[in-house]
Amino acid sequence: MATTAKGMDINGAFERFAGQFRNLNPNDPASWPIVPKVALCALVTVAIVVALWFVWLTGSAEELAAEQKKEEGLRADFQKKLAQAVNLDALRKQREQVQQYVTQLEKQLPSKSEMDALLSDINQAGLGRSLTFDHFRPGQVSVKEYYAELPISIRVTGRFHDIGSFASDVAHLSRIVTLNNLEISTRSDSLVMDTTAKTFRYLDPDEVAAQRKATGGKKK
Repeated sequence: MATTAKGMDINGAFERFAGQFRNLNPNDPASWPIVPKVALCALVTVAIVVALWFVWLTGSAEELAAEQKKEEGLRADFQKKLAQAVNLDALRKQREQVQQYVTQLEKQLPSKSEMDALLSDINQAGLGRSLTFDHFRPGQVSVKEYYAELPISIRVTGRFHDIGSFASDVAHLSRIVTLNNLEISTRSDSLVMDTTAKTFRYLDPDEVAAQRKATGGKKK
């Protein structure tokens, strides 16, 4: 009898509990019994927590991906700098060699005041080979960013070997001189060579400043 009474109490409590969820007005939660109210609050709380959890996970995943990409970049940069550090001595030696080579080339470029002497050397190279100059006309100076180029129109008359020796002498001058657009023709028992000799000189500081200013103005 006691067991039956106890079962009836449990069934009754369950009925009372379930009864609180019957005939609920969804438009007026404030009128609900306490148990449905608590259940609704718990459900809303769980929903909010789950939503916030997914939002946080999404943001964390994006942040993680960004950090992983950043890490890859840092690793690549580290490996590059490590390779440079390992080869630092070799790179310094190469830099010194390049600087020495540039210095040697600069020494082969006459200054503005030395151009007349260089023109005289070219002329003397022809006269020294018994060549006759039909004309020797320096042209218009073309100013580049770091140097100036001077073309010289030359026509000489002489024997074949003398013209060849003259070309060799010009090539071996202490300053850089090139012979361009060579044309050789015959004249009785002699040869005539027409060519444009080009020589170069470095710009003095004022010319370099003016050229950089002009170049910068054009870029703008």
